[in-house]
Amino acid sequence: MRRLLMLLLVPFLLAAQEPVEIARSKTFTEGPVFDRQGNLYFSHREGLYKLTPAGELIDWVRNEEAGFNGHKILPDGTHLVCASKKSAIWRLDASGKYLSDASSECDGKPLREPNDITLDAHGGFYFTDPGGSRTEPVGTVHYVDQAGKTSLAAGGMNVPNGLVIDPSAKFLYVSETTPNRVLRFPIAAPGRLGQMAVFATLPDRTGHQAVPDGMAVDTEGNLYVAHLGTSHVLVLNPEGKLLKQLPAGNYDVSNLVFGGNDLNQLFITGSVGYRSNTEGRVYRLDLQGVKGKP
Repeated sequence: MRRLLMLLLVPFLLAAQEPVEIARSKTFTEGPVFDRQGNLYFSHREGLYKLTPAGELIDWVRNEEAGFNGHKILPDGTHLVCASKKSAIWRLDASGKYLSDASSECDGKPLREPNDITLDAHGGFYFTDPGGSRTEPVGTVHYVDQAGKTSLAAGGMNVPNGLVIDPSAKFLYVSETTPNRVLRFPIAAPGRLGQMAVFATLPDRTGHQAVPDGMAVDTEGNLYVAHLGTSHVLVLNPEGKLLKQLPAGNYDVSNLVFGGNDLNQLFITGSVGYRSNTEGRVYRLDLQGVKGKP
């Protein structure tokens, strides 16, 4: 009888698991990324914070005019950060010093508002540019190759936002904010994408603006979607089916990254209320039976 009771309690205990707050900011947080030393970096309205493994929060870069957003770190330790208000992607060194623009134009046209970045295995990276695309489908995805050349990879989207490559490196996922859906592109070659397809239309939330933002994947190919305005991370299987909704701590869930020694912890950025006027938080959610892609 006792064993049966414990078996019945296990799903309840798992469902009751709650995210743990690990950092806070006066403003909306975004762009979480880890370096090889285990430091967590994330953006906020006034710059970039660095959270050490010991829990010390460092004001790493102070710049209110850059509009920092998505963030990745190259193998050599160089930081790539979307400086949305500067219409560019910046290179920063390991101390946070500006080095140069990694991208500021494509085919002679200036970028609008770079939002998020994902690295590929060929020394290049993709990024989204949703500037001006809320009412017109002019949002784009670009690719920057190892030589530093920026090219157009895809267009015709309403607010392309988060993006990530699946573990097989066969597909690029892009969250399209305004239609509340996730798109999928076959990767034909570095920077060359195939026909766009709707991978999943996400659930609405009555009375709230529910839209996707940043994304991550685990080793099984499941997609984790930060769902703004819902307090949840959505988990989709490789076929686009909604598997579960994870508690995210933040109301406006902006972005997420896997971390921890076993990559079974999800670190989640956002804000406790609507992003424009409430404090930002970073939460850690411990998962079981999951191994994420860094």
